[in-house]
Amino acid sequence: MNLWEKINKQLKEKNLTIYELTKKAGISQNTLYELKSGRVSDLRFNTVCKIADALEVSLDEFRKE
Repeated sequence: MNLWEKINKQLKEKNLTIYELTKKAGISQNTLYELKSGRVSDLRFNTVCKIADALEVSLDEFRKE
């Protein structure tokens, strides 16, 4: 499971949209759309931390296979 799939799983579980996540995390929508499309395969550590905080999950959720 790649990073986008893990984030998307959390979005579905928490019933959030990409827009809501980006506003909560303080990141651009383009960041997640590029990850979703596969144009980028990973994100900066700081960005992943913001996403984890916004989703209220541990960073370990994004490390597990």
